[in-house]
Amino acid sequence: MQFKTLAIHSHQQPDPVTGAVINPIYQTSTFAQEDAGVHKGWDYSRCGNPTVDTLAGVLADLEGGKHAYCFSSGVGALVTMCNALFAPGDHLLIGDDVYGGTFRYTTKVLSKYGVEPEFIDMTNPENVARAIRPNTKMVYMETPTNPLLKLVDIKAIVKIAQAKGITTCVDNTFASPYLQNPIALGVDIVLHSTTKYIGGHSDVIGGALVLKDDTFNDVMRFHRNTIGANPDPFNSWLTLRGLKTLGLRMDAHCASALSLAQFLETHPAVESVFYPGLPSHPQHALAQKQMRAGGGMIALRVKGGEAEARAVLKAVKVFTLAESLGGVESLIEHPALMTHLSVDPQVKAALGITDNLLRLSVGIEDVADLKADLAQALKLITIPTTASV
Repeated sequence: MQFKTLAIHSHQQPDPVTGAVINPIYQTSTFAQEDAGVHKGWDYSRCGNPTVDTLAGVLADLEGGKHAYCFSSGVGALVTMCNALFAPGDHLLIGDDVYGGTFRYTTKVLSKYGVEPEFIDMTNPENVARAIRPNTKMVYMETPTNPLLKLVDIKAIVKIAQAKGITTCVDNTFASPYLQNPIALGVDIVLHSTTKYIGGHSDVIGGALVLKDDTFNDVMRFHRNTIGANPDPFNSWLTLRGLKTLGLRMDAHCASALSLAQFLETHPAVESVFYPGLPSHPQHALAQKQMRAGGGMIALRVKGGEAEARAVLKAVKVFTLAESLGGVESLIEHPALMTHLSVDPQVKAALGITDNLLRLSVGIEDVADLKADLAQALKLITIPTTASV
């Protein structure tokens, strides 16, 4: 079955007892046992639940993996994975331009337990090859990156890591499984914040890990059960509901984002635009090779500084000033002051997370309304003119 069919029918057959077309919500903490230790596959919802397991099964199928586990958040998935796979003395190679929460956890928490994160520019695979040490345990990629939408050549980096026996993981949140399938490129583990495109309606928090094969299945299941970052059944059911329309929504997100990026690229109040679907993106060719479309995220620098960026944030009417992304509604945010506030100032400066940088999550509203909203907001930026002599 193709993607849009799988999203609706994988692991989601009509209920055999009632005939209900939509899977029930098993809103229960515990399950009756026929005898001590004898049950129908579930004993306690922290360890497994039919609704949660259905979501995991669908995600595994959509990513082309063998196993999947769902969590209460994307950070919950990250923490569980790190607890399962790392030991004191391990070295973690991680992309330099990543989600602020990933940066915060690896530098402020994981490092306290003897795991050393090293942030490098992964847009050049040779940087990865040079940075690998004897104690490197994982190469952790985020592509497209957050917030500057840089791309990582997954296949090239996997080849480097595999030659050294190093585990690879990709945060596939920005692309979603509809636009990119890292497991097909050789990656061992795929991470998602299902809060974003997979849920798609800004009404759930969740995360997931998808495993390529059996290698880490036992250790991941043990740590999922032990740490307890499991999602509740209702949130999982809401995520399943959103997942059914992921393909349709991503088509709309991508089409509108490309149109807006083209508009912004020629606007006199915009300094630069970052969008993988634009030929001007430095890794546009890689995007065409690795992704099915450019995605629904845009980053741009307005001319001026923080004052001009704040003026745009206050002026928009259709876009909502809020963190997160991937919902049906369009959002705008200021990475330096919001999603990446916890990143050290000198690191932000080195990465280019400047005071005039804005990030757009393009929703599925009519693109003409989105374009008009940005146009009226950008009018507030005064463009310096050169006096004629």
